[in-house]
Amino acid sequence: MLQDIVLGILLLAVLLGPLLIKPVERNIEIFFLIVGTFASAVTGQWGKPLLQAAATEPLALTIAVLIFGVIARFLRPALDRSLQRLVKAIAPRWVYFGLIVALGLLAGVITAVIAALILVEAIALLKLDRDDEITVVVLACFAIGLGAALTPAGGPLSALAIAALKTDFWYLARLLGALIIAGITIVAGISFFVPAKHGASLKADAHVESWSEIVIRALMVYLFVAGLIGLSWALRPIADQYVSRLPQWLLFWLNSVSAVVDNATLTAAEIGPSLNPSQQRSILMALLISGGMLIPGNIPNIIAAGRLNISSRDWARVGLVAGLPLMLLCFAVLSWIG
Repeated sequence: MLQDIVLGILLLAVLLGPLLIKPVERNIEIFFLIVGTFASAVTGQWGKPLLQAAATEPLALTIAVLIFGVIARFLRPALDRSLQRLVKAIAPRWVYFGLIVALGLLAGVITAVIAALILVEAIALLKLDRDDEITVVVLACFAIGLGAALTPAGGPLSALAIAALKTDFWYLARLLGALIIAGITIVAGISFFVPAKHGASLKADAHVESWSEIVIRALMVYLFVAGLIGLSWALRPIADQYVSRLPQWLLFWLNSVSAVVDNATLTAAEIGPSLNPSQQRSILMALLISGGMLIPGNIPNIIAAGRLNISSRDWARVGLVAGLPLMLLCFAVLSWIG
């Protein structure tokens, strides 16, 4: 009983801490590492198996972030020149569409972090009206968040899901692939209706990352996922006892809370081998879609909003309008396929 109370308090801390306490938000990787370590110790999970999992399971994502961060650093001048030529040669609506589709489909390979950084560069070069560019950024982050879930190298959510389910590299692509590709196509199609007016564009951070910044970012990703693995192991008995008993439709709508809570955190708390594929699909699709609706829901949102100075209100104005119909459509499809 006491253990359940402690775990409940820790779960509230990880859900609300980053939202309410600025120092926690700024040092979220260290925070999750501490909480994950404490939670696993409280539940008796601390030991060699957990340490081995926490040391090895974040490696695929961390290496991908590091490698593609280095590649992006080398290729940044050429990428900027290519984007400038593209903007001059092609109508903005086609640039929007191509950018969203390409980054969405590539996010599972180059990671959501690198895809978001490329998005920032591209948006800065478009130099269009601020409202239009905010709309494109939000739509692109929906696509990046969805596409990153196709492989465990895409982001923390998919890395944690694969680790918790103890399955193969392409499991999520098989489980969610059709829904994710449909979602990317839908948000890219919406971009065709975004006006292409020139105006006061978003101001991107023109800072060129140093090699130390690239390494530190990869290290922070490693610590973040390692902490979430500890939390996942600690919460798995509760998830097996309660979450696995909930029907698919209820799991879907409960996880819409990911709009205000990082979806990787909820993945760590809920996903486990006791869930059947329909439950897994409902939870993950709800997390992926609702995670795009507000800034705290997903890593690409946080990166893009921070670099381009997009306020929470501006993001919500687009994210909720695009995300709620997507949630309803996805729910209808999931109900149909059972």
